[in-house]
Amino acid sequence: MRRREFIALLSGAASGWPLVGFAQQSTKPVIGFLNTSKPYPPLIDEFHRGLAENGYYEGRNVLTEYRWAQGHYDRLPALAAELVGRGVDVIVTAGGSNAGTAAKTATSTIPIVVLIGGDPVELGLAASFSRPGGNVTGVAQLVVAAEQKRLELLHELVPNAKTIAYLVNPAGPNAKKQIEDAVSQEHTLGVNLTVLRASSDGDFAAAFASIVQDRIGALVIGADPFFFMQRDQLVALSMRHTVPTMYFFREFAAAGGLISYGTKLADGYHQLGVYTGRVLKGAKPADLPITQQSEKIELIVNLKTAKALGLDVPLSLLTRADELIE
Repeated sequence: MRRREFIALLSGAASGWPLVGFAQQSTKPVIGFLNTSKPYPPLIDEFHRGLAENGYYEGRNVLTEYRWAQGHYDRLPALAAELVGRGVDVIVTAGGSNAGTAAKTATSTIPIVVLIGGDPVELGLAASFSRPGGNVTGVAQLVVAAEQKRLELLHELVPNAKTIAYLVNPAGPNAKKQIEDAVSQEHTLGVNLTVLRASSDGDFAAAFASIVQDRIGALVIGADPFFFMQRDQLVALSMRHTVPTMYFFREFAAAGGLISYGTKLADGYHQLGVYTGRVLKGAKPADLPITQQSEKIELIVNLKTAKALGLDVPLSLLTRADELIE
Protein backbone atom coordinates (compact mmCIF):
# COMPACT_ATOMS: atom_id res chain seq x y z
CA MET A 1 0.00 0.00 0.00
CA ARG A 2 1.38 3.40 -0.98
CA ARG A 3 1.76 5.98 1.81
CA ARG A 4 -0.94 8.20 0.29
CA GLU A 5 -3.43 5.33 0.42
CA PHE A 6 -2.36 4.48 3.97
CA ILE A 7 -2.92 8.03 5.23
CA ALA A 8 -6.30 8.09 3.47
CA LEU A 9 -7.29 4.92 5.31
CA LEU A 10 -6.16 6.46 8.60
CA SER A 11 -8.18 9.60 7.97
CA GLY A 12 -11.27 7.66 6.99
CA ALA A 13 -11.16 5.53 10.11
CA ALA A 14 -10.59 8.61 12.27
CA SER A 15 -13.69 10.22 10.83
CA GLY A 16 -15.76 7.17 11.68
CA TRP A 17 -16.51 6.15 8.09
CA PRO A 18 -18.01 2.65 8.07
CA LEU A 19 -16.00 -0.10 6.45
CA VAL A 20 -18.78 -2.67 6.28
CA GLY A 21 -17.64 -6.27 6.19
CA PHE A 22 -14.00 -5.27 5.84
CA ALA A 23 -12.68 -7.98 8.19
CA GLN A 24 -15.11 -10.70 7.15
CA GLN A 25 -14.52 -10.21 3.41
CA SER A 26 -10.73 -10.04 3.59
CA THR A 27 -8.57 -13.08 2.90
CA LYS A 28 -5.73 -11.32 4.72
CA PRO A 29 -5.53 -11.20 8.54
CA VAL A 30 -7.13 -8.04 9.91
CA ILE A 31 -5.87 -6.04 12.88
CA GLY A 32 -8.36 -3.99 14.87
CA PHE A 33 -6.45 -0.97 16.22
CA LEU A 34 -8.12 0.81 19.15
CA ASN A 35 -6.64 4.05 20.48
CA THR A 36 -7.86 6.53 23.07
CA SER A 37 -6.34 9.43 21.16
CA LYS A 38 -6.28 10.61 17.53
CA PRO A 39 -4.07 9.63 14.56
CA TYR A 40 -0.39 10.49 14.94
CA PRO A 41 1.36 9.11 11.80
CA PRO A 42 4.92 8.88 13.25
CA LEU A 43 3.74 6.40 15.87
CA ILE A 44 1.59 4.43 13.44
CA ASP A 45 4.58 4.21 11.10
CA GLU A 46 6.63 2.79 13.98
CA PHE A 47 3.94 0.21 14.70
CA HIS A 48 4.05 -0.96 11.09
CA ARG A 49 7.83 -1.13 11.16
CA GLY A 50 7.47 -3.51 14.09
CA LEU A 51 4.96 -5.59 12.15
CA ALA A 52 7.37 -5.74 9.22
CA GLU A 53 9.96 -7.45 11.42
CA ASN A 54 7.65 -10.45 11.39
CA GLY A 55 6.98 -10.18 7.66
CA TYR A 56 3.66 -8.31 7.77
CA TYR A 57 3.16 -5.33 5.46
CA GLU A 58 0.03 -3.18 5.40
CA GLY A 59 -2.06 -3.83 2.30
CA ARG A 60 0.17 -6.65 1.10
CA ASN A 61 -0.52 -9.44 3.58
CA VAL A 62 -2.28 -7.71 6.49
CA LEU A 63 -4.98 -5.05 6.86
CA THR A 64 -5.74 -2.69 9.74
CA GLU A 65 -9.03 -1.17 10.89
CA TYR A 66 -8.50 1.90 13.08
CA ARG A 67 -10.80 3.22 15.79
CA TRP A 68 -9.90 6.50 17.52
CA ALA A 69 -11.70 7.68 20.66
CA GLN A 70 -10.37 11.24 20.18
CA GLY A 71 -9.79 11.58 23.93
CA HIS A 72 -13.36 10.57 24.84
CA TYR A 73 -12.78 7.53 27.04
CA ASP A 74 -16.49 6.78 27.26
CA ARG A 75 -16.47 5.89 23.55
CA LEU A 76 -13.98 3.04 23.99
CA PRO A 77 -16.43 0.25 24.93
CA ALA A 78 -18.55 0.84 21.81
CA LEU A 79 -15.50 1.07 19.57
CA ALA A 80 -14.07 -2.15 21.02
CA ALA A 81 -17.41 -3.92 20.54
CA GLU A 82 -17.47 -2.68 16.95
CA LEU A 83 -14.09 -4.26 16.23
CA VAL A 84 -15.23 -7.53 17.80
CA GLY A 85 -18.30 -7.41 15.57
CA ARG A 86 -16.07 -6.97 12.53
CA GLY A 87 -14.45 -10.29 13.28
CA VAL A 88 -10.88 -8.98 13.38
CA ASP A 89 -8.07 -11.47 13.99
CA VAL A 90 -6.35 -9.50 16.74
CA ILE A 91 -7.13 -6.30 18.64
CA VAL A 92 -4.27 -3.88 19.30
CA THR A 93 -4.74 -1.12 21.87
CA ALA A 94 -2.64 1.96 22.63
CA GLY A 95 -3.02 5.31 24.31
CA GLY A 96 -3.33 4.04 27.87
CA SER A 97 -4.90 1.18 29.75
CA ASN A 98 -8.51 2.33 29.21
CA ALA A 99 -8.38 0.99 25.67
CA GLY A 100 -6.97 -2.35 26.83
CA THR A 101 -9.65 -2.68 29.49
CA ALA A 102 -12.39 -1.90 26.96
CA ALA A 103 -11.05 -4.54 24.57
CA LYS A 104 -10.74 -7.17 27.32
CA THR A 105 -14.31 -6.47 28.40
CA ALA A 106 -15.52 -6.80 24.80
CA THR A 107 -13.95 -10.22 24.12
CA SER A 108 -12.33 -13.14 25.93
CA THR A 109 -11.47 -15.01 22.73
CA ILE A 110 -9.89 -12.60 20.24
CA PRO A 111 -6.17 -12.06 21.04
CA ILE A 112 -5.40 -8.61 22.42
CA VAL A 113 -2.01 -6.86 22.33
CA VAL A 114 -1.78 -3.77 24.53
CA LEU A 115 0.59 -0.84 24.98
CA ILE A 116 0.06 0.70 28.42
CA GLY A 117 1.88 2.98 30.83
CA GLY A 118 0.67 1.29 34.03
CA ASP A 119 0.86 -2.13 35.66
CA PRO A 120 -1.21 -4.67 33.67
CA VAL A 121 -1.51 -6.96 36.69
CA GLU A 122 -2.82 -4.22 38.99
CA LEU A 123 -5.22 -3.15 36.24
CA GLY A 124 -6.60 -6.68 35.88
CA LEU A 125 -5.40 -7.16 32.31
CA ALA A 126 -3.05 -10.05 33.08
CA ALA A 127 -2.34 -12.61 35.78
CA SER A 128 1.40 -11.87 35.71
CA PHE A 129 4.07 -10.38 33.49
CA SER A 130 5.73 -13.71 32.73
CA ARG A 131 2.52 -15.68 32.07
CA PRO A 132 -0.34 -13.27 31.36
CA GLY A 133 -3.03 -15.95 31.03
CA GLY A 134 -6.25 -15.16 29.21
CA ASN A 135 -6.16 -13.37 25.86
CA VAL A 136 -4.06 -10.26 26.66
CA THR A 137 -0.34 -9.63 26.27
CA GLY A 138 1.75 -6.67 25.13
CA VAL A 139 4.10 -3.93 26.26
CA ALA A 140 4.18 -2.02 29.57
CA GLN A 141 6.17 1.22 29.62
CA LEU A 142 7.33 3.00 32.76
CA VAL A 143 5.10 6.05 32.42
CA VAL A 144 2.89 6.36 35.50
CA ALA A 145 5.58 4.94 37.80
CA ALA A 146 7.96 7.78 36.88
CA GLU A 147 5.74 10.56 38.24
CA GLN A 148 7.74 10.97 41.44
CA LYS A 149 10.97 11.32 39.47
CA ARG A 150 9.37 14.02 37.30
CA LEU A 151 8.54 16.04 40.38
CA GLU A 152 12.09 15.61 41.67
CA LEU A 153 13.62 16.77 38.38
CA LEU A 154 11.33 19.78 38.12
CA HIS A 155 12.19 20.79 41.66
CA GLU A 156 15.87 20.55 40.73
CA LEU A 157 15.26 22.85 37.77
CA VAL A 158 13.09 25.33 39.72
CA PRO A 159 14.31 25.03 43.34
CA ASN A 160 12.68 28.29 44.41
CA ALA A 161 9.18 27.03 43.61
CA LYS A 162 7.58 26.51 47.01
CA THR A 163 4.31 25.29 45.53
CA ILE A 164 4.05 22.94 42.55
CA ALA A 165 0.82 22.13 40.75
CA TYR A 166 0.06 18.62 39.55
CA LEU A 167 -2.45 18.30 36.70
CA VAL A 168 -4.28 14.96 36.55
CA ASN A 169 -7.13 13.58 34.46
CA PRO A 170 -9.72 12.24 36.94
CA ALA A 171 -11.18 10.05 34.17
CA GLY A 172 -7.92 8.11 33.86
CA PRO A 173 -7.63 4.66 35.48
CA ASN A 174 -4.38 5.60 37.19
CA ALA A 175 -5.53 8.97 38.60
CA LYS A 176 -5.76 7.86 42.24
CA LYS A 177 -2.30 6.29 42.24
CA GLN A 178 -0.82 9.26 40.42
CA ILE A 179 -2.14 11.68 43.03
CA GLU A 180 -0.95 9.48 45.90
CA ASP A 181 2.55 9.17 44.41
CA ALA A 182 2.79 12.90 43.79
CA VAL A 183 1.53 13.93 47.23
CA SER A 184 3.99 11.52 48.88
CA GLN A 185 6.84 13.69 47.54
CA GLU A 186 5.76 16.86 49.37
CA HIS A 187 7.76 16.19 52.54
CA THR A 188 10.78 14.77 50.69
CA LEU A 189 11.10 17.80 48.42
CA GLY A 190 9.93 20.37 50.95
CA VAL A 191 7.21 21.77 48.69
CA ASN A 192 3.47 22.17 48.75
CA LEU A 193 1.59 20.27 46.07
CA THR A 194 -1.66 21.53 44.58
CA VAL A 195 -3.66 18.94 42.65
CA LEU A 196 -5.60 20.29 39.66
CA ARG A 197 -7.97 18.24 37.53
CA ALA A 198 -8.87 18.35 33.85
CA SER A 199 -10.75 15.82 31.74
CA SER A 200 -11.60 18.05 28.78
CA ASP A 201 -9.80 20.85 26.97
CA GLY A 202 -12.35 23.25 28.44
CA ASP A 203 -10.89 22.55 31.91
CA PHE A 204 -7.41 23.80 31.03
CA ALA A 205 -8.23 27.50 31.24
CA ALA A 206 -9.55 27.14 34.80
CA ALA A 207 -6.51 25.08 35.83
CA PHE A 208 -4.06 27.71 34.57
CA ALA A 209 -6.14 30.50 36.07
CA SER A 210 -5.72 28.79 39.45
CA ILE A 211 -1.98 28.52 38.90
CA VAL A 212 -1.70 32.23 38.16
CA GLN A 213 -4.06 33.34 40.94
CA ASP A 214 -2.32 31.22 43.58
CA ARG A 215 1.14 32.17 42.28
CA ILE A 216 2.18 28.56 41.89
CA GLY A 217 5.82 28.28 40.84
CA ALA A 218 5.81 25.22 38.58
CA LEU A 219 3.62 22.51 37.07
CA VAL A 220 3.82 18.80 36.41
CA ILE A 221 1.53 17.37 33.74
CA GLY A 222 0.42 13.92 34.93
CA ALA A 223 0.84 11.12 32.42
CA ASP A 224 -2.39 10.66 30.50
CA PRO A 225 -3.31 9.93 26.84
CA PHE A 226 -5.74 12.86 26.71
CA PHE A 227 -3.00 15.27 27.79
CA PHE A 228 -0.70 13.81 25.15
CA MET A 229 -3.36 14.46 22.53
CA GLN A 230 -3.64 18.08 23.73
CA ARG A 231 0.12 18.62 24.09
CA ASP A 232 0.26 21.66 21.79
CA GLN A 233 -2.43 23.43 23.80
CA LEU A 234 -0.81 22.58 27.13
CA VAL A 235 2.60 23.77 25.96
CA ALA A 236 1.09 27.00 24.64
CA LEU A 237 -0.74 27.68 27.93
CA SER A 238 2.40 27.01 29.96
CA MET A 239 4.36 29.47 27.84
CA ARG A 240 1.61 32.09 27.81
CA HIS A 241 1.46 32.07 31.62
CA THR A 242 5.25 31.59 32.01
CA VAL A 243 4.85 28.41 34.06
CA PRO A 244 7.88 26.07 34.14
CA THR A 245 6.29 22.73 33.27
CA MET A 246 7.41 19.10 33.33
CA TYR A 247 5.94 16.68 30.78
CA PHE A 248 5.98 12.90 30.40
CA PHE A 249 7.02 12.33 26.74
CA ARG A 250 9.64 13.81 24.43
CA GLU A 251 6.95 15.00 22.02
CA PHE A 252 6.01 17.76 24.49
CA ALA A 253 9.56 19.12 24.61
CA ALA A 254 9.81 18.87 20.83
CA ALA A 255 6.65 21.01 20.63
CA GLY A 256 8.26 23.71 22.76
CA GLY A 257 7.75 22.33 26.26
CA LEU A 258 10.41 23.04 28.87
CA ILE A 259 11.39 19.56 30.05
CA SER A 260 10.22 15.96 29.73
CA TYR A 261 11.11 12.69 31.40
CA GLY A 262 9.72 9.38 30.21
CA THR A 263 10.06 6.33 28.05
CA LYS A 264 10.34 6.53 24.28
CA LEU A 265 6.80 6.24 23.03
CA ALA A 266 7.99 5.31 19.54
CA ASP A 267 9.85 2.32 20.98
CA GLY A 268 6.62 1.16 22.61
CA TYR A 269 4.71 1.34 19.33
CA HIS A 270 7.49 -0.53 17.55
CA GLN A 271 7.44 -3.34 20.10
CA LEU A 272 3.64 -3.34 19.91
CA GLY A 273 3.98 -4.10 16.19
CA VAL A 274 6.53 -6.85 16.86
CA TYR A 275 4.24 -8.53 19.38
CA THR A 276 1.24 -8.22 17.07
CA GLY A 277 3.21 -9.97 14.34
CA ARG A 278 4.07 -12.80 16.72
CA VAL A 279 0.41 -13.24 17.64
CA LEU A 280 -0.59 -13.26 13.97
CA LYS A 281 1.96 -16.04 13.47
CA GLY A 282 0.24 -18.14 16.12
CA ALA A 283 1.76 -17.15 19.48
CA LYS A 284 -0.78 -17.38 22.32
CA PRO A 285 -1.17 -14.23 24.46
CA ALA A 286 -1.54 -16.39 27.57
CA ASP A 287 2.01 -17.67 27.12
CA LEU A 288 3.66 -14.55 25.66
CA PRO A 289 5.33 -12.56 28.48
CA ILE A 290 4.48 -8.89 28.76
CA THR A 291 7.52 -6.80 27.90
CA GLN A 292 8.52 -4.13 30.41
CA GLN A 293 10.20 -1.09 28.86
CA SER A 294 11.84 0.69 31.76
CA GLU A 295 15.46 0.95 30.70
CA LYS A 296 14.92 3.53 27.94
CA ILE A 297 13.81 6.53 29.98
CA GLU A 298 15.00 9.80 28.51
CA LEU A 299 15.41 13.28 29.94
CA ILE A 300 14.87 16.07 27.40
CA VAL A 301 15.51 19.75 28.14
CA ASN A 302 14.44 22.51 25.77
CA LEU A 303 17.09 25.22 26.27
CA LYS A 304 15.30 27.65 24.00
CA THR A 305 12.21 27.46 26.19
CA ALA A 306 14.29 27.71 29.36
CA LYS A 307 15.81 30.94 28.05
CA ALA A 308 12.37 32.31 27.17
CA LEU A 309 11.23 31.59 30.75
CA GLY A 310 14.34 33.19 32.21
CA LEU A 311 15.62 29.93 33.71
CA ASP A 312 19.22 28.85 34.13
CA VAL A 313 19.37 25.08 33.72
CA PRO A 314 21.71 23.64 36.38
CA LEU A 315 24.76 21.73 35.22
CA SER A 316 23.48 18.62 37.00
CA LEU A 317 20.56 18.48 34.55
CA LEU A 318 22.56 19.49 31.50
CA THR A 319 25.01 16.64 31.99
CA ARG A 320 22.28 14.04 32.61
CA ALA A 321 20.02 15.07 29.76
CA ASP A 322 19.70 12.63 26.87
CA GLU A 323 18.89 15.52 24.54
CA LEU A 324 19.19 19.29 24.67
CA ILE A 325 16.91 21.16 22.27
CA GLU A 326 18.39 24.50 21.22
